Order: sequence, then structure tokens, then C-alpha cells
Amino acid sequence: MARNFSLPLRHFLVLLVCLGLLPVALIGGWVINASVNERRYELEQSMLALSRALASAIDSELETTVDNVRMLSTDPALSGGEMEKFYEVARSTVARQADWRSVIVSDPAGRVIFRTSAPFGTASRVIDPDSLAQVIRTQRPAIGKVSKGVMNQPAVPVRVPVSIDGQLRYVVTAALAPDRVLRVLNNQQLAAGWVVSVHDSFGLRVARSLDHERTVGTGMSASLAKLVKPDLREGAGVTTTLEGKEVLTSFTRLPRHGWTVAVGAPTAHFAEVLRRTLATYAMAIIVSLALYGALAVLVAQRIVMSFSHLKRQTARLGQRRTVRRAHSRIAEVNEMGEELVRASGALLQGELAREKLVGSLQDALLRAEQASATKDNFLAVLGHELRNPLSPILMALDLMDLRANPDSLRERQTMRRQVDHMKRLVDDLLDVSRIAEGKLVMNNEPVCLSAVVTQAAEAIRPAMAAQGRCFVESLGEVWVMGDETRLVQVASNLLANAVRYGGAGDVGISVARVDGVALLRVADNGIGMDSATAALVFEPFYQAPQPLARSAGGLGLGLTIIYNIVQLHGGTVHASSRGPGLGSVFEVALAAIESPLAGAVTEQRPARAQAPRKVVIVDDNHDAATTTAELLSLLGHEVEVAHDGKAGLRLIAAMQPDVAFLDIGLPDMDGFELAKAARAIGFAGQLVALTGYGEERDRMRATNAGFNAHLTKPASLEELDAAIAGGLAPASAG
Repeated sequence: MARNFSLPLRHFLVLLVCLGLLPVALIGGWVINASVNERRYELEQSMLALSRALASAIDSELETTVDNVRMLSTDPALSGGEMEKFYEVARSTVARQADWRSVIVSDPAGRVIFRTSAPFGTASRVIDPDSLAQVIRTQRPAIGKVSKGVMNQPAVPVRVPVSIDGQLRYVVTAALAPDRVLRVLNNQQLAAGWVVSVHDSFGLRVARSLDHERTVGTGMSASLAKLVKPDLREGAGVTTTLEGKEVLTSFTRLPRHGWTVAVGAPTAHFAEVLRRTLATYAMAIIVSLALYGALAVLVAQRIVMSFSHLKRQTARLGQRRTVRRAHSRIAEVNEMGEELVRASGALLQGELAREKLVGSLQDALLRAEQASATKDNFLAVLGHELRNPLSPILMALDLMDLRANPDSLRERQTMRRQVDHMKRLVDDLLDVSRIAEGKLVMNNEPVCLSAVVTQAAEAIRPAMAAQGRCFVESLGEVWVMGDETRLVQVASNLLANAVRYGGAGDVGISVARVDGVALLRVADNGIGMDSATAALVFEPFYQAPQPLARSAGGLGLGLTIIYNIVQLHGGTVHASSRGPGLGSVFEVALAAIESPLAGAVTEQRPARAQAPRKVVIVDDNHDAATTTAELLSLLGHEVEVAHDGKAGLRLIAAMQPDVAFLDIGLPDMDGFELAKAARAIGFAGQLVALTGYGEERDRMRATNAGFNAHLTKPASLEELDAAIAGGLAPASAG
């Protein structure tokens, strides 16, 4: 945490004086800097004038050279194709032109016919082929880049096309020595330290007033290349010379040939002038500051004495001691002293109120924590107490189904539907509690969404058929990453919602992949909803207005669970309707993946026959234990029952069963203790927790206690059979 910055009063007054002088100092500095910049601007303008003049002179020299080459190309020997005769004419012209190194004649294919610096007929390579190709393409004169020729001497090719009867026949080139441009620079009277350089259209240096021989043909310095932008005809700025000196540079670009003339003047002079002027001005400011600072210290001394008294009284206030009024010639100090006296009384009252408030807040926090723990315990006990009576009901139904009494089929189906409904209500209530606490954990594995929907539809289909309705399915094979059990829960809740609110019509189910997204869509023709209801349907415990919603039943948790499970999968769920009475559409969107089974061979596993096993059931609920035992006995297993932990341990020790089903909430010892005791006496069979406690922490405790599987009441016949066969693991059971 940052600390507040503070200063003693005398320092603050000195700082105030400094701040008062600061605008004066800044204005003075600005005036000095503006004066120096004005002189610099004047120099820039004179340098620009010089660069323009030099650019004009060099442009004139280049045009003169182009005219001379053009005049040479009109010689009759060239137009008559007498190359050897024109060779002699060109040699004599080079002798007269002191700055021409040679004359080169090329044909339209770009091949050199002769070069006057070599005997006629001698093969020669093309220097700067780009500019030659440009002349052949445009049939207009061009100035090439400075290059070293066959004699290793730098020259600038000045090329002129020669057309005869409207056809390009030759290109005549004069290799112009950079010395001609250098003479133009040397004719200028430059000040000490100034440097002028000329660059061709490719940025290569043609001439330089300083160190010409070494630098000709080299590129611009990095700072000059940055200043000379292609879209600028002229400009000025600060650059660094090849010798590493900072110079003020102005440049002008030749409009016809793209050459650049740069003039540089050292900046050291301006820096020195600015330094001396600012140093003198700074000294004056420092002297003024010292005088004003001394005066500020004298004034501050008197004020500090008054504040010291206030400081002592403030310390007494912090110690809850009597505060004495301050007497000072400064009215504000006297006012502060009186405020301290009033604050002293208010502080004592505030402390008492604060202590009372802190105590009440701590009590409220403790009550909130106790209420949260009570709620968690209540939900756990609620789930246990609601599931326990469901277990013998389900077992009794399974017994009646195994006995196959056709007279009670309708009643059994009704009871099974209601038991399943009650189980879903309990699961929904506990799932919402887990969601609120952030304890709902998702597995992440490839899941076929269409298979998930098929599984959910099969569970809901009997309820649909009982109403004379059916599902209209369009299920493409689409895969996602997720938790298969929870996705089945999503699909089941969507379909159950469609059954509950979908009216008398059929329900459409579709699964498709669209642009990398897996879409699950459930549409019905039922009661529909308005836009306000559509915005609230995913809220916990929300239901449509009475009385219609109450006739449909439910706690209003199914869609909330759907919303949270889909969110934990990184997807979205959306509800829409055209209006009341016009049906509803629910759409779930998840990220699709490629099928992990593509090209794979499905392993065919033979069905395993279930051999009779010795089974022990320990449960203090006599109905649940008896019905479960009777059901397993009908399946051919040898079953014994105990109703408390000690009796169960004796029975396990005596019988040594293959499988032991243990309830957790036993009266004398809980199921975890019983499991540990059974393992301690050497029991190596299958231990299965069969309990109404279904929280994740209960499953973890079961694993740590030595259980092989965990089943939540009411368990189905299939789950019991799988547990006996050893097909359920603690992490996945229940």
C-alpha cells in the first residue's frame, strides 16, 4: 500500500516558493530556447537555399551531359550502322570531355556492342543493367546508379535511346565521373565543419565535400536515410555524419532525376550557446530561490511552534487523555484546538459504538457460518432421509416385476414413475446446492451427443407414450468433450420439461453440427412463454405463473441445473418462444470435436454370466434390507442380513461373503468404521456402500475407508447386479 507523501511545514513553504518561481524559470527557459530555435530556423532556411542552389546546378550539369550524349548519338556513322567508325568518333568525344570515362553502345537486347575504354570488338559486361533495361523499356533518357566499371573506377551512367525509322536500335551511354559533381560542391565556400553530399536516385553517394574518394558509391547513413523520405522533395532535421558528428541537415531532391543534395552544419555551436545562456539564467534563479527560502523558513518557524502544541494535544487525544485548548496568534490554529476538544468527546462515544457494532457483526458472521453449516447438514440429512424410504419401495417394485404378476402391472408402472420422479427431485435439490457452493465437478472425455440424447429419450419415452405423444428425432452423430452422465442429465431435464409443458403435441429433438458447434435442440408445441418468462426460466426455483405451473409439478430446478452444467462445459443454453400457447424451443450449444472412433475397430466383448454369490446386507432400515435381500435371493444369490454394525461385522467374519452391502448411517457404528473393521479382520471381498448420502465427500470417504463402490439409494437392480459383479468403481459408482 502506498504511503501518503508529507513534508515538514518549513520544507513545504520552501517548496511553495520554488513552485512560485518555477513558472518564471520555465518562461525564461522557453524564451531562451525559442531564441536559439529561431537562430536554428534561420540557419535551416539558409541551408535549404544552399541545397536548392546546389540541386539546380547539379541538375543543369546532368541535363548538359544528357544533351551531349544525345548530340553524339546523332552522328551519321551510328545511324548508318558503321560501328567501327562511330567507335572512333566516340573515343575522340571522350578525349574532349574530361569528365567522361568512356562511351558504351548497347543493342536493344541489352548486349554491349563496344566500350571506348576497351579495344573495339572486346566483349564487355553491362554495368548497372537496371537503368539500361529502363531505357529500353521506356525509350527515354535515364541516369543510372553510381557504379564501378571495368577499370574499377566509379562512374554514373547517362543513357540515351537511339531510334531509327521509329524503332529502338541502340542505347548510347556516357560514363560520367563523379569528379564533375564534386567540382560543383568545391565551388561553394562552406563554413568549418560543414559537409555536403550528393546521392543518386538509389541513395548511393555520388560526391561528398569531405572524404570524397573513400565514400563515393556508398549508401546514406541510417539517420540521413530516415530523414530523406521518398515522398518529400525537401526538408530538414538532425542527423549523424559518417564521422559520428551530429549535424543539422537540410536536403533537396532533384525533380527530374531523383538525386538528393544534403547540406549538414554542426549542432555543437547551438548547444554551447544554449548551455551558457541557461547556466546564467539558472544561477539567477538559484540566488532568488535562496533569498525567498530563507524568508519562508523564518515564517514557518512561528507556525511550527503552534502546530507542535496541536501535535501534543492530538497525541493526548489518541491516548484518551484530556485535551487542552491551544492559544496562538494564528486563528486557524485556535479553531483546530477547539475542534480537537470536541473530537475528544465524540471519539469516546464513537469507540463505544464501534465496539458494540464489531461485536454484533462478529455475532452475525458466526450465525451466518452456523446457518451455512446447518443448511449443508440439513441437505445431506434430507437427501439421506428421502432416499432411505425410496429404496425399499424400488426394491419392492423390482420384486414384483421379477414375480411378473400381470394384475398389478399398471400400479407398478405408476409407482415406479413416481419413485423416479421423487428421486429426480432429491437429486435436483442436492445438485443446486452443489452448484451454489461451486462443488459440481465435470469429467472431460469424448462423448457422442446423439447417443446421450438417445439414452435420455429412452428414459422419458414411457411418460410420453402414456400421454399418446412421441419424439420426432433427427440425431446426427456429433461428438463433444464433457461429462457423459451430466450431459444425459441435461438432455433428460430438457425432455422432461417438454413432457411437462409441451401440451398434447409431439416433441422435436435434433442434434447437428453447425460451423464447429454441436447444437442440441428440443422444440414443443405446448404452453409457450412470453419474453419476460424466457429471461427467467434458468433462475433457481422459478416457475411459470400459477395455476398452470403447479399443475405441471416440479421444484423449478431442472433448467437451472441445465444452465450450470452447460456453462461448466463451456457452452450456452437459450430458451425462446413465439408467445404463450405457441410452444417453446430450448437450444444447447457446445464445442464440437472430431469423432474419436473414426477408423477404429469396435471390440466385441462377450456378455458375462452372473454366478451366484454370497452376499451380506447391513442396513438399519428393516424394509430396505429385507426387500433388497429378497430381490437378490430371487436372482440366485445367498443373502444374509444384519441391522447394526456389530452384528454385521460378526456376520461378515463368520460368512466371509463375496460382496457386502453396507449402509453408512448405522446406529452403533457408521458404515465407514464398519468397512475399516471388516478390512482389519481380513475381509477381502467386494465392499459396496449403499446409502442415502450421495455427496462427493461421502464418495471420497468411502474410497478412503476401503469400499470398492458407492451406490446412492434407491439403487436400481442393474446397479446392484453390476456392484456384485465388481463392475462399479468408487469414482464412478452411484
